[in-house]
Amino acid sequence: MSSAEPLIVQTTTDSADKAAALARGAVEARVAACAQIAGPVTSVYHWAGGIETTQEWQVLLKTTAARYPDLERHLLAAHDYETPEIIATAVVAGSAAYLSWITAETAAG
Repeated sequence: MSSAEPLIVQTTTDSADKAAALARGAVEARVAACAQIAGPVTSVYHWAGGIETTQEWQVLLKTTAARYPDLERHLLAAHDYETPEIIATAVVAGSAAYLSWITAETAAG
């Protein structure tokens, strides 16, 4: 994986305000170029020996492989879930200008 490889990182949280805070914090810290919030979504999952069904807000963050470790650390520190969803998916194709913008906006320093 190239350090400039673009990634979409997904997380969820239980309120629109928390989603906005996670998105804004990551963009302000330049560990994500942008973030999109969708919701509410319904999540169904195993937790504490049972099956839970909850309403959540999904946050999609655009970053690079080079910045992923910093984004993950940021999300773990900012998130209030015991085990937050943090999943990175490689972007296999996209507009060259947009992908360059992601790299420029997340450049450390």
